[in-house]
Amino acid sequence: MKEEEEESMLDELRVSERRGPLIGGLGLHKFWLWAMAALVAAALVGSAAPRAAAGDESGGDHQVSGAGKTIIEGGTGAPAYIPVTTVLGFHADGQGGAFECLALAPTAGSGAPESGEFEVNAMYVTGKVTSVQVSHGTAVLKGTAVVTGLGAGPSQPFTFTVTAGGPGTTATLVISGRTFHEILLEGRVTIH
Repeated sequence: MKEEEEESMLDELRVSERRGPLIGGLGLHKFWLWAMAALVAAALVGSAAPRAAAGDESGGDHQVSGAGKTIIEGGTGAPAYIPVTTVLGFHADGQGGAFECLALAPTAGSGAPESGEFEVNAMYVTGKVTSVQVSHGTAVLKGTAVVTGLGAGPSQPFTFTVTAGGPGTTATLVISGRTFHEILLEGRVTIH
């Protein structure tokens, strides 16, 4: 009887040691072939899927937003070269958006152009963004705005070009026949 029990236990051991269909030469090889095929298929599908990355050129589902303080390169320009700072904020996507920019200059009695007190409202732009185009980390927002101060007028077309990033990021505003090149001092611009 003892011999039969030992033989039965050995049979159970042998059964548990048998190789299943995925273990062993041909079964394991088929498993890895299928696994690799699935990975390659997933990579191909992922690379063909549409992207909303900063490098794509389109106005599709991109979202652009930013806010901060800038300084206008060269200030008012020749002959006075009075410094000008701006406070701006904007957001836009495929359905539109808003753009706000307040340009501040030193008060005339404060020793301009040497003054660092930017209190005079030199120009205010408040507008609606009607289109967004994104290419290689740069966004171009277009729309119409009401402008007060320098270049004043209703329904002024504007183009605002900006790159993604923080301080040091550049932006250009074209409005009322003027072009303003700006450098972001504080804040952030995001492009998705």
